[in-house]
Amino acid sequence: MAEPSQSRSAPSPDTAASREYLGFSARFMDPSVDPRADFFAYATGGWRSTHPIPADKPDWNAFGELRQRTAELLHDVVDDSLRTPERSRAARLVAEFYASALDTEGRDRRGFEPVREDLARVDAVRTVDDLLAEVGRLHLDGFSGLFETWSAPDERRSEVYALTLWQGGLGLPDRDYYRAPAFAEAKRAYETHIARIFRLAGGSAADATSGAARVVALESELAEESLPRADTRDVVANYHRVETRGLRDRFPAIPWAPYLAARGLGSLEYIVVGQPAFLDGLGAALSRHPIDDWRAYLRWHVLLTAAPYLSQETERAHFEFFQHTLQGQPEMEPAWKRAVDVIDGRIGEALGELFVARHFPPESRRQMEELVGDLRAVFTDRLRALPWMGAATREKALAKFARFEAFVGHPKVFRDYAGLAIAPDDYFGNVRRSDAFEVRRGQNRLGAPVDRTEWRMTAPTVNAHFVPTMNEIFFPAGILQPPFFDPAMDPAVNYGGIGAVIGHEITHGYDDQGRRYDVDGNLNDWWSPEDAAEFDKRAREVVRQYSAIEPLPGARVNGELTLGENIADLGGISVAFEALQRRLRREPALRRTFDGLTPEQRFFVAWAQVWRQNSREAEIRRRLTVDPHSPGLARGSVPPRNMAEFWEAFPPRPGPDGLARTPDRVTIW
Repeated sequence: MAEPSQSRSAPSPDTAASREYLGFSARFMDPSVDPRADFFAYATGGWRSTHPIPADKPDWNAFGELRQRTAELLHDVVDDSLRTPERSRAARLVAEFYASALDTEGRDRRGFEPVREDLARVDAVRTVDDLLAEVGRLHLDGFSGLFETWSAPDERRSEVYALTLWQGGLGLPDRDYYRAPAFAEAKRAYETHIARIFRLAGGSAADATSGAARVVALESELAEESLPRADTRDVVANYHRVETRGLRDRFPAIPWAPYLAARGLGSLEYIVVGQPAFLDGLGAALSRHPIDDWRAYLRWHVLLTAAPYLSQETERAHFEFFQHTLQGQPEMEPAWKRAVDVIDGRIGEALGELFVARHFPPESRRQMEELVGDLRAVFTDRLRALPWMGAATREKALAKFARFEAFVGHPKVFRDYAGLAIAPDDYFGNVRRSDAFEVRRGQNRLGAPVDRTEWRMTAPTVNAHFVPTMNEIFFPAGILQPPFFDPAMDPAVNYGGIGAVIGHEITHGYDDQGRRYDVDGNLNDWWSPEDAAEFDKRAREVVRQYSAIEPLPGARVNGELTLGENIADLGGISVAFEALQRRLRREPALRRTFDGLTPEQRFFVAWAQVWRQNSREAEIRRRLTVDPHSPGLARGSVPPRNMAEFWEAFPPRPGPDGLARTPDRVTIW
């Protein structure tokens, strides 16, 4: 590791001088605040007061800053691919996709022509059988409607891929947007937006108004049949294997044969159904509503899927409702940024191949692998010594963790997208073909052995991921940058940043849902009743702690929805702190003070600065409804306050110290 300087408030050596440093900084703190009274304000108050939300963002946080920086790096990569005559297949795919996105003149000229055939097919629907056949065809091309499906390892036979069918079919972010008084205005605006798109697509004013009302009425009924989002987290309760030949008997009101035929799934052995009650409700709605209602509904979902990729007018209308009205975002992001995001979401491994060649140095991989090893050792020792876990459960927990694997940076072999056609003058066509490519790729492997080398994230992604059926964690190159990871920074900051993220992802294997997967990645109850009860008792305390947090008046954190992420935060920061202490004992020369902060203080401040955040009210309300992660102010402050080491790191200041010891500290892992 590079020797740290006496002050690390300056940019890393490889950070462009014209760009603000995104990593840990004492300037981002507000030392006037007592850290024991309001740690989030102490650690991030300087940043929050000097970093207003950009006009083209619904909120602004460390993730957003790094995503913006990464997008700028990707923009350079894309520009180079456009200028290079002799380029690889990956560079050609990226360049031509990008060119199509910026071909605004061609997009405006074509208008709704790219979906005219789809709309005509919807208009030709005359029966419920026709409807399900058309939904199947649209699903195969990546359109939304009625329910969701995807291919993934079977959660009870994790060695093979299975098709999962999940509740869905809603245009608004969640069932609560149709039901809760707080979202009544958003629901009315949604109906107005649907009518606007219907008019843009050529419908009369009367037909657009009546069609929008039909859509909202149908979706409202589907919302009533949908489980609350927190309830869908229960992986056991939301797993129901249904033999394909038995679908008709189990859900007789839904004509499955035309749907499966259109999808090319007629010979499929079984489907994993997430919420059978939703399909019962969907079947009743299919029987109850005239086909005119369903035509309006399906017409809308064709337009909803396509709108961001058609003309500029249609894209802006989509933005004005989904980003401006629902999230409070005043302005659209620039066209190049929108294009880069779409490319990363569609052919991200081609883009990632170009990105890592330029922006993922070998030293980053080496340091990350060292960090993962440190965290792995601590977690193993935690499992061995956990006082509340019995011997039989402990043995199985250790056996499961012995199978744990971590992937860093990017895949060893990037996908080549063979057979995918990308044209420089067909933006929506490129989106559609890319989506269809992925749907068919997943569909073609159903029943086949799982590829354990496959990445679930693209290399430029600013995030990390745990896959419970495979007991694997992924850290893409995108997140291995400041503020999460800085090879030039002192260990305390990296352990408080990416180290705690590593611990977070490890802990996901043992959160309230991850713990239900066994050594082979299958749903299987391997816990003793006594240990399960003790875990649940502690988890209830986590729910209680977070449910008390009120980011807006009358709007609280949903402790049930966010439970898994909160448990992972609590475990991740605790394991990372112990790993740092071991590192400092191994290398005592690293125990140094920077910016007037001890390594322990820098660790906790680094953790909180990863979650620095300013948000618009509409976006706060949306995330409290749909996001399984707690807001930044909770993530940055609650996990440290549950650790005795935090209180030791920040001694009481003169005066009252009523917050010195919280009596309800929770420890699970």
